[in-house]
Amino acid sequence: MQTENPLPTFEVVEAKVHRGERLTEADGVALFREPNLLKVGLLANSVREKRHGDRTYFNKNMRIEVTNVCVASCLFCSFAKLEEHMPGAHTMTLEEAWKELEDRMADPPSEVHVVNGLHPGLPFTYYEELLRGFKRIKPDLHLKCFTAVEIHFFAELYKMSYEEVLTKLRAAGLDSLPGGGAEIFHPEVRTRISNDKATADQYLEIHRVAHRMGMKTNTTMLYGHIETFEHRVDHILRVRALQDETGGFQAFIPLAFHPDGNGMKNLPAPTAVDDLRTIAVSRLMLDNVDHIKAYWVSLTPDVAQIALSYGADDIDGTIVHETIYKAAGSTSPSGLSYDELVRLIREAGRTPIERDTFYNVVKEHAKSALPEAAMKVRDRKQNRHLEVLS
Repeated sequence: MQTENPLPTFEVVEAKVHRGERLTEADGVALFREPNLLKVGLLANSVREKRHGDRTYFNKNMRIEVTNVCVASCLFCSFAKLEEHMPGAHTMTLEEAWKELEDRMADPPSEVHVVNGLHPGLPFTYYEELLRGFKRIKPDLHLKCFTAVEIHFFAELYKMSYEEVLTKLRAAGLDSLPGGGAEIFHPEVRTRISNDKATADQYLEIHRVAHRMGMKTNTTMLYGHIETFEHRVDHILRVRALQDETGGFQAFIPLAFHPDGNGMKNLPAPTAVDDLRTIAVSRLMLDNVDHIKAYWVSLTPDVAQIALSYGADDIDGTIVHETIYKAAGSTSPSGLSYDELVRLIREAGRTPIERDTFYNVVKEHAKSALPEAAMKVRDRKQNRHLEVLS
């Protein structure tokens, strides 16, 4: 897949952005191929600040992966186990899953995010009761659960339409859908890395149905493996087209590929430069999606912090318990505290905004200078570096 006509120069694309014109496929590819990352980042930051100023969002959330048993065989996945009896396979009882939340009720999250493998042996009532149990523990808890890939799997396994699946899950307590499972939409890539789960059209149709039912959702893109820049731009444009139609996407989340322990382990992981460029191009191309998220679990907190100057306005949340990226070799911590998130945002020169899932403001923290203690640590590191150089 290649763009046939000559690509526009960066200056041509930049002028279009400043005029408020929508960027084309060729513009997006040109931005990915622009060698000067700083220019692309500055342009994306100008759009970010026009929308959000220096406000940066985060929330108090936790993840629960109730099962990693999965019939799909995605090349990039280090999390899934094909069968229940395999080493490392797990499926929580409902009581075990509920206890994950109960154990954190001294400082409860506002959102629980559930993403699982595609388990062929669980009844649909398991998922309904899972949601009802979480709501019994904390009635105002927001449940962002089950990717579009899972919804498609449920529909096929339990012989229901997408709308029927979502209707039943909403009655049990489902509030919104996460964005996972998008991977790369273009069939040249998707059929090679995840050929036995929901197609791109099915993924997008589920989000279309959810939006039509009044639900808000997120969407993602897994980058940095075998795809080209043209494939990335194609993916972003498909998101933009559905958003034009429904307006239901809240955030776009570029997810960095991690190679450890999966079928693409011989590939290198994307670099920080690629991470930042992908965030920036996403911000510039997605003129109708309000939020670009720097998911610190996939990027590392350090790169996510820098991404706040490359177009991202959201750094995700406390997470607490993440296992999917851990299985793929992520060096990010399993969770960050509330105060750590505030510090990361402040040190990036931004104003920390605690939000709920729908981006309503829960608490706006004051923007502040780098804390004195942190400045002293930074100065000591700089002095040691100068001593080594001398």
